[in-house]
Amino acid sequence: MINYIIVDDEHIAHDIIKGYCDALPNLSFIQHCYDAIEAMESLRNNNVDLIFLDLNMPKLKGFEFLKALQNPPKVIVTTAYQEHALEGYELNIVDYLLKPFSFERFIKAINKIDVSNTKASVASTLTSKSDERIFVKSSKKMIQINLKDILFVEAIGNYCKIITVDDEIQIREKISDFINVLPTDKFFQVHKSFIISKNHINSIEGNRIFINDFIIPIGKVYKTNLNKIF
Repeated sequence: MINYIIVDDEHIAHDIIKGYCDALPNLSFIQHCYDAIEAMESLRNNNVDLIFLDLNMPKLKGFEFLKALQNPPKVIVTTAYQEHALEGYELNIVDYLLKPFSFERFIKAINKIDVSNTKASVASTLTSKSDERIFVKSSKKMIQINLKDILFVEAIGNYCKIITVDDEIQIREKISDFINVLPTDKFFQVHKSFIISKNHINSIEGNRIFINDFIIPIGKVYKTNLNKIF
């Protein structure tokens, strides 16, 4: 789990951020902090992997607080002031979110966390590889999908159609982007328009892959990907 605190002097900001976090797996809430002094105390008393940090706060400004930390955890800035973005990235923040930010933009920030340098398990906005689930946005909803249920993904222009064992979900995502959130040992692109699940292949015949009642074509430039399956 990624343990996080929220550091912001506005109560509504806490409500929004915590609400977003509650909808994602592997994010564990530690404490609400309304100024940098409370945040320092929380860091001393808890194992914190991630800070959601506002900049314009009383007593000690956000970046002043961050500079005062010897070994800061990961930081996602949440602020209404865009002019401090460059300074933030110079301090190695994960992302810089301008208020008001959408849930979709929020999970993109979570996806940027380099979990190899944290004590947390693997977790992401769209992908949670530790429990083999992903969140996708379809219409105006966030839908959680178990990776083991995905048969294949088909590209339709700038959209993708995710075919699962019992459902069909359309998302506004290019297949070239969506392949990056899938585990590379289980999913392979076999055609410019198709990603298939290794575990659901029934058979391969010539340039065709059979998955349940579906027939997936194999593109010439993707044939080398089949070597990874075997």
